[in-house]
Amino acid sequence: MYDPKSRHAQEFIDHQEILDTLAYAEAHKRDIRVIDEILEKARLRKGLSHREASVLLSCELEEKNEEIYRLAEQIKKDFYGNRIVMFAPLYLSNYCVNGCLYCPYHAKNKHIARKKLTQEEIRAEVTALQDMGHKRLALEAGEDPVNNPLEYILDSIRTIYSIRHKNGAIRRVNVNIAALSVDGYRQLKEAGIGTYILFQETYHKESYEKLHPTGPKSDYAYHTEAHDRAMQGGIDDVGLGVLFGLELYRYEFVGLLMHAEHLEAAYGVGPHTISVPRICPADDIDPEAFDNGISDDIFAKIVACIRVAVPYTGMIISTREKKEVRERLLHLGISQISGGSRTTVGGYTDKEPAPENSAQFDVSDQRTLDEVVCWLMELGYIPSFCTACYREGRTGDRFMSLCKSGQIQNCCLPNALLTLQEYLEDYAAPKTRAVGEEMISRQTEEIGSEKVRTVTKERLEMTKQGQRDFYF
Repeated sequence: MYDPKSRHAQEFIDHQEILDTLAYAEAHKRDIRVIDEILEKARLRKGLSHREASVLLSCELEEKNEEIYRLAEQIKKDFYGNRIVMFAPLYLSNYCVNGCLYCPYHAKNKHIARKKLTQEEIRAEVTALQDMGHKRLALEAGEDPVNNPLEYILDSIRTIYSIRHKNGAIRRVNVNIAALSVDGYRQLKEAGIGTYILFQETYHKESYEKLHPTGPKSDYAYHTEAHDRAMQGGIDDVGLGVLFGLELYRYEFVGLLMHAEHLEAAYGVGPHTISVPRICPADDIDPEAFDNGISDDIFAKIVACIRVAVPYTGMIISTREKKEVRERLLHLGISQISGGSRTTVGGYTDKEPAPENSAQFDVSDQRTLDEVVCWLMELGYIPSFCTACYREGRTGDRFMSLCKSGQIQNCCLPNALLTLQEYLEDYAAPKTRAVGEEMISRQTEEIGSEKVRTVTKERLEMTKQGQRDFYF
């Protein structure tokens, strides 16, 4: 029986409840009365249940779908304004002992070039990322207790935080590595990580076990309950995600929201972020082999419905997706994107493409960070490199309470402008700087509080004069 407070995976991700939810959504996909009631609730900006959101995802009424899209866009603006948080992945090692059928890191793949960065190589990679202008990284590594033990990850985090290059510094390290024990998560917390991210891949237990035939990741319950252990270990910002294309997307959508509900019910705070990757080409992996792929239109509706269902949660899209798809989804709910990304181990310092591929997946959006920053501003978005909430202790339920009340806006917009000014001064191309200066001038005048607006202007001037790293 479905119990969001339970810490057992098969209770908070209840298969029968998902099937019942899908049946309910199918029965009401053209029911104007039910759909209108759900939309009216969604307009309160307090979220929807997995069952309510599933009806919206299944809705076949064109005019109601347009309402869903408009509402998603407005909710995104209400909570995130026009800010887009920037980050980059950093791949430490592609050694892996798991047998995941959708990932080129799987242990039986003899084509991929295996590589693990030394601490000196990590220094070089981070320096290259700092030279681009990045302040926030997401660490990635395969699961291998011999080549990639937790001690290696912890050493790597310490190395990253220690590097100061010109005006560069990585201020937040998020971590996307395999499931750990409570003690393991406690050690990550002590190392000063930001968000712990772990994708479920698929919530369908039978499919999960088929897709993970060997290795530690084959344990569905241990993997699914990882976020519980992370929170028990003191990490209060966790990120969810599924790999769309492995199973029926409506099933995954319901499971994802049930997982978010579970975290809210059990710990008083839902996921800090939700990622929405789709399976894509990679070495030894053919997406055509998976028959649950989704179109761009369905993908857009998934993002819109997630945004309506969990208004306060950040949403991430990576460079798996091409420019046109990313642009469309920015309007519907995405609040974080990567730029200038490399998915190869050592990819930021490699001068030439490696003769043997070590990438986890092919990058569709291959623009530089500066090109992405300029593009965002031309679309009317503020690229934000801010990490102040993490450093000021505005995480977990503290962040969510500020977000739900709208007070976080008094921090986020000024901080986004200050970090953008840093970027313009230190890294931007002339065109990007010109576009950015105009945007900062315009957006500063839109800060609601006169006091905050005045202080922001003072700090922008100080930033131009070379002072860094002070925020609201």
